[in-house]
Amino acid sequence: MDQLILPLLLALLFVPLFLSFRKQRRAQAEMLQLQSSLGVGDQVMTTSGMYATIVEVREDAIDLELAPGVVTTWVRAAIRERVVDQADETTDDDTADAEIVDHEAEKR
Repeated sequence: MDQLILPLLLALLFVPLFLSFRKQRRAQAEMLQLQSSLGVGDQVMTTSGMYATIVEVREDAIDLELAPGVVTTWVRAAIRERVVDQADETTDDDTADAEIVDHEAEKR
């Protein structure tokens, strides 16, 4: 019985460590995929929290338009996420809601 305790304790210590490592690698892969898929016109947020629009994409840098006529150059790694416009999401939700209402009206 005492011989089983040590391997069990080691397993309990290494399983969370292994799962954490997998999660971190998955997040890193997703970030690399995002940064390689960026294109002109995409709305993005930088790691420092600045919102901007991409105006030029180069191999290792991206030019961002912060305001009309204000363009700055950033490294690709500084892009944290692509921003989805709230108006686009609302329009899709409203269309789906309208279809549900129409479908319910047809049932009556």
